[in-house]
Amino acid sequence: MIIRKLFKFENAHIVRGCSTQRCSENIHGHSYKVEVLLESNYLDHGQMVYDFGLMKRSIKTMIDAFDHAITLWNGDDPEYTVQMKRFSHRWIELPVSPSAEQFARVIYLIVERILVCTQMRNGERDVQLHSVIVHETETGYAQAFGEDAHSERMGKITLSEICFSKQVCDEWYDPKLWGKLLAHDTLVNPKKI
Repeated sequence: MIIRKLFKFENAHIVRGCSTQRCSENIHGHSYKVEVLLESNYLDHGQMVYDFGLMKRSIKTMIDAFDHAITLWNGDDPEYTVQMKRFSHRWIELPVSPSAEQFARVIYLIVERILVCTQMRNGERDVQLHSVIVHETETGYAQAFGEDAHSERMGKITLSEICFSKQVCDEWYDPKLWGKLLAHDTLVNPKKI
């Protein structure tokens, strides 16, 4: 069974190298919609795959980090990124260009890590991330699956290369959340969130 939760955020970016000059040469924004699809062949004690209420904590927190922020690519002109960070307190820096496709891959990896770090407490079993859909406009979206998120052909994404500004982190229910997610090691003392 697949369940879906919808999240929304407003974000600005430049997508360098794309065909459209408006997008590749100008800061512009979108009203994004993000669909997180989870799947399992089992139901928990509440007869649910995964309680939607649980998604409001860490998953919503991490997706909300992109709200009213500018997303930067760490491969962009250093002068541009320095100035954007200087004049905006809410920013995220990615190891890939912030296209809808890359947003879907990045969010997939973040949600995947959250699920691995989450202590299941109500009989949830084999809950897996099916896919993430990022709607950049009303008519266009990108959908990422595990093989997309982990594909080096599409640009390597290492979670440790994703950087959130201090203001973004300070607004989380736990300002050390990202550090806890990055520190997770499935073999030695996993940190549960």
